[in-house]
Amino acid sequence: MDFINRAIEVLADITPLYMQGFLLTLALLGIAGVGAFALGILIAAMRISPVPSLRVFATVYTEILRNIPLLLVLFFCAFVLPILGTELDYFLLAALGLTLYTSPFVAEAVRSGFNGVPVGQAEAARSIGMGFTQTIGLVILPQASRMVVPPLINVFIALTKNTSVAGAFFVNELFKATSSAARDNGDFVLFTLVYAAALYLAITIPLGLTAGAIEKKVMVLR
Repeated sequence: MDFINRAIEVLADITPLYMQGFLLTLALLGIAGVGAFALGILIAAMRISPVPSLRVFATVYTEILRNIPLLLVLFFCAFVLPILGTELDYFLLAALGLTLYTSPFVAEAVRSGFNGVPVGQAEAARSIGMGFTQTIGLVILPQASRMVVPPLINVFIALTKNTSVAGAFFVNELFKATSSAARDNGDFVLFTLVYAAALYLAITIPLGLTAGAIEKKVMVLR
């Protein structure tokens, strides 16, 4: 009974801290997710652009950011950008780092969808006078979207977990809140970790179920 009472006390004590961290995690996910999505579509379009310089830039951008650790990207944003004169708080710098790191993964998912659209569709669009931007926006992207959504959701699930790295850069998101709770409640470390895991699952499981449902619908439409 004493153990249960103590567990309830710990739960009451850490819940405000966890909720604050959970909301910051959601905010990081929302800001970085939207930013990475927009930037990823742009990079994917550049990868298939008829302009060689754009293709080279997009390829270099993708290969560099996909092959360096997230920790290094966030370190650059948190400590180097302020030296260069960037006046943003650590939360926005972390969101920027997550956006940059995630965008090439979004770009590759989108590009795979572009490649899944028959070449004849683009040729037909050009034959009636559409430019490259119109062809991508009005013909290719709508057809590719059904194939792109499931892998994109997997990218956003990974982004949800990657937000935990922001805790190392003075952002009080969920993982940092968990570290503080575990340190202050040594007898209930497992309890604090399970609680945090449940909050992460509250984000990732709905995303996974959404990806599965969309994938099944796409298979039926095919």
